[in-house]
Amino acid sequence: MTTDFDEGPDVNNRSLTRGDAVVLAAAVLLFIASFLNYYSHRGYGISGWHADIFPVLPSIFLAGFIAAGLIVGSRFMAQPLRERLFLGLRLEQWGIALAVTSLWAAFWSLIGGPSNSFGPGKILAFLAALLLAGAAAATPMVPALQAPLTGGPKPAAPPAGQPQFGQPGHPGPNPQAGYGYPQQQPTGAAQQPVGAPGGQPQPGTPAGGVDHSFQPFWFAVPAQRPLFAEDGSSGPIAELTPGTWYLAVEQRGPALVAQTQDGRRGVLHDTSDIHRS
Repeated sequence: MTTDFDEGPDVNNRSLTRGDAVVLAAAVLLFIASFLNYYSHRGYGISGWHADIFPVLPSIFLAGFIAAGLIVGSRFMAQPLRERLFLGLRLEQWGIALAVTSLWAAFWSLIGGPSNSFGPGKILAFLAALLLAGAAAATPMVPALQAPLTGGPKPAAPPAGQPQFGQPGHPGPNPQAGYGYPQQQPTGAAQQPVGAPGGQPQPGTPAGGVDHSFQPFWFAVPAQRPLFAEDGSSGPIAELTPGTWYLAVEQRGPALVAQTQDGRRGVLHDTSDIHRS
C-alpha cells in the first residue's frame, strides 16, 4: 500500500481548511462584482473590466484573484516549495499581503469619487475584499479556521516494515531505517501521555524539562500546526499538516519535539487532539 512516506519527502496530502473555503467564497464574490456596474456615468454603467477605470482592475480584482490562488494553491504544493521564500515571504504570505492590498484599494475606491457614482459592483467588491483579507489574515491565527473543511485526509498506516513504537518488542525507533531517526531512547519506564487537557505537564515529567523515559512514536495532527525551532526562536521552521505521520522523538513538558519527513526537528507546542499510531 502506498503511504505518504512511500511517495517521498516532497509529497504531502493536504485538505482545504475552513479558512480556505472562506477565501474561495470571497474570490467568487469578487469575480461576480467585477462584472457588475462599478460606476454609473452619464446614465450607463461601467464594470471593473472597463478601460476607463483600469486601475480598479489590477489593484482590487486581479490582486484579490491572485491572492486567493496563492493561498489555496499553496495547500497542494510540496512542503519544501511551500516554505521557500520569495523576496522574503512564502507564497501564502504573499497571498495575504495581496488580499490586504485589494481591501485597501477597495476601501479608498468606496469612499472616493462622486457620491452618485456608486454601483452595485463597487459595494460588493469592497465586501468581498473585506471577507477575503479577513479570512486570509485570520486563518493562521484562528484554530477554528485551520480545521479541515471535510474532516481532512486520514493518515495511512505508518510505513510497512517500520516499528510500531510502544508495542512489545519495539521499544524505540531503528536508527538505521534511513529516515534520520534519533538514537535509541532510554527505556524502562511507562510512556507519558501527551495532549493533556489544559496543556499541563504529565505526572513524572519535569515542568518545561525533558522526559528521559519517553519513547518515540508516530503521530498525526488534526489541523495545520507550526513547528518551531528547538533554540526557542519565534519563527516556525516547518508546518505539520493533516494526513501525514510525523515522529515524536522527545517530550518537553506539554510540548513534543517532532521530526519531519526530511529530517528537520522542531518543537510542537500544540499537542491537543493529536492522533497517535
